Amino acid sequence: MEPLKEMFNRAYYKNLAQVVALVYKPFKAEAFVKDVTYNFERLSLNERMRNTSRVLQKHLPENYATTVGIMKDVIPQLKGGYTNLVFPDYVAQFGQADLSLSLNALKYFTQFGSSEFAIRTFLKLDLKATLNEMYKWANDKNEHVRRLASEGSRPRLPWSFKLDAIIENPALTTPILQTLRADDVLYVRKSVANHLNDITKDSPDHVLNLIKSWDQAHPHTAWIIKRGCRSLLKQGDQQSMAVFNLTKKVEISIKKFTINKSTLRLNDVLLFQFNIDSNKKTNQRLMVDYRIHYSKKSGVQLPKVFKLKELDLKPGETIIIKKQQRFQDFTTRKLHSGTHLLEIVVNGNVVAKKKFEFKR
Repeated sequence: MEPLKEMFNRAYYKNLAQVVALVYKPFKAEAFVKDVTYNFERLSLNERMRNTSRVLQKHLPENYATTVGIMKDVIPQLKGGYTNLVFPDYVAQFGQADLSLSLNALKYFTQFGSSEFAIRTFLKLDLKATLNEMYKWANDKNEHVRRLASEGSRPRLPWSFKLDAIIENPALTTPILQTLRADDVLYVRKSVANHLNDITKDSPDHVLNLIKSWDQAHPHTAWIIKRGCRSLLKQGDQQSMAVFNLTKKVEISIKKFTINKSTLRLNDVLLFQFNIDSNKKTNQRLMVDYRIHYSKKSGVQLPKVFKLKELDLKPGETIIIKKQQRFQDFTTRKLHSGTHLLEIVVNGNVVAKKKFEFKR
């Protein structure tokens, strides 16, 4: 598989240079390509992006407003995707002295490649003024701009620095979340849910109080709430379970719990199944998950929770659950040989477990 950093390859830079030269005639395309690709093989994905914005700054006009204008004409002519984050990155690096112009540019650029990382520079620079603009973005007709309002202000956005001020006072982003709590676009709703989930890691009570005021009968809002509380639910947080009417005192038996192999190798499939028997005279609302404790290179086990299903278990009822999962490497998780543990979790409580071995 080709490394992600190869998105910024020589072909990309030649195309970028050609487009810039069409928009800005004095631009020296060949010199730019030579400059930006000098020793670039050793640079990582984000280092290449940062290097690109810095080299652009050397080859474009010194006047910031003029360069932003050129970039606004260039970006619609490029293929959308991660490489377009160069333009917001340029704004974050060289536009801090002109907040109004920079925020306007980020709003525009996010429609071609997200400004979620760049906007955080301005949140740290001037939190109040930047948030005031982002409150407006939450009402924008463009879905990418609305998403930026939520995604850019997430307290713990992956691949970026934490926003300590918002971690300490999550109410700062409540107007954004309130506005987007029933957004029509899934792309936006995912961001709102992830934003809520970020907050639960530091201020769970704030999230629970907020969602209690929301209309859970609305399907879009209900989806956001459920996904936004996923970390709390995985932890078995009783307050969050009450929000979803999950049974507090579960009375069940787990029977016929089996796994297909005691030892797995890379790309093998783990197949497990079990029965859930009701021991209660009333219906039980259950959230069934499974948790795998992966053995790391050091021998330490790290758990990861996976969703199975939600169900209503009637008195005396038995439900059979089957699941399979392939053991393969991912970019975010590499498997290591060792003892692994599979746990069945019902409403936050471990109800059954089995060990198995994994060998590469």
